[in-house]
Amino acid sequence: MKIEDLLNLTAGRVVTEPTVTAINSVSVYPSKIDEGDLFISNSQEDIERAIQNGAYGIIFSDTSIKVTDREVAWIEVKDIQKAAFKLIRYVLISRESSFYLYNEHELSFLKMVLTQKNNLEILPNDWRKMFEKILNSTAKMFIGTDELLMKMIKPDVSILNKEASCEIITDTLFRTTFKINSYIYQEKEIAPFHVDYLQRVVEFCDEHYLPYDLDRIKYTKHFVPVFIDGFLHVMNPSKSDKVAIFTDNLKDIYKSREYVRYNGAWVKTIVLTPPKTKVEGVDRPNWYESVDEAREILKNAYFNYAFVYALDKKMLPKIKEEYSLF
Repeated sequence: MKIEDLLNLTAGRVVTEPTVTAINSVSVYPSKIDEGDLFISNSQEDIERAIQNGAYGIIFSDTSIKVTDREVAWIEVKDIQKAAFKLIRYVLISRESSFYLYNEHELSFLKMVLTQKNNLEILPNDWRKMFEKILNSTAKMFIGTDELLMKMIKPDVSILNKEASCEIITDTLFRTTFKINSYIYQEKEIAPFHVDYLQRVVEFCDEHYLPYDLDRIKYTKHFVPVFIDGFLHVMNPSKSDKVAIFTDNLKDIYKSREYVRYNGAWVKTIVLTPPKTKVEGVDRPNWYESVDEAREILKNAYFNYAFVYALDKKMLPKIKEEYSLF
């Protein structure tokens, strides 16, 4: 690509008088730079490494960056991230690629049930890693969860069918029997309010002929229930009426408590969160400042279900034997 075209594409300006007129390839990692390439970075150290490796051009936005080798094309832009993704959009013009915006729950189920990638790439949320993956991949389908980044690539990025709804036959908070594509899946380890996410993923896989296996269904990292005793030891469900439910999102806490409200009036729930975390529908969550403090709350509080936000089950005493929820 000519330097002149690069300037038009990124709305940048050359702050040197370079002897080079074009670049070959591009990267955000100095280790991948070869002679004649373009390097994108706001790190002075990485820029120097890239120049040593033969970079012909540098794109940067940090005005504190010191311009060194003036034979190189130093291109200043307003927003380095936006400039990088403008380059990606240019590269994609010659490809027949499609992009899909998933939420975290949808992506968890896709990873869980998909049995073969079939020309599909799951994009990281770090913009540099995303840039490199798209640039160097031969895949025709890309899936990501960062809305801002995905819309930088494709402003009208596709989403899954939000109207998709699965037929639930029986359910508890911890297990659900449901029907998808005329098949009944019995007593699967999935919360009932997660089943619609799964239905969306199934419709997506069917539409794009992606192979999947719903017998792989189990709890996602977003909702992990563990039966415990008063000392936080993992118990057989038949011997315990306490459950610690570890979650990484507040929406699942709200949905779970709503489910309990309508389906288990006898259940006493508590919510544990880091300080000053606001949870919809909870006036007084139990704030903890450390793992030890969270453990003490669980040991001393009266509850049937404890929703623990921003921690995982590793906080419990080491599990000595296998267990099952039911």
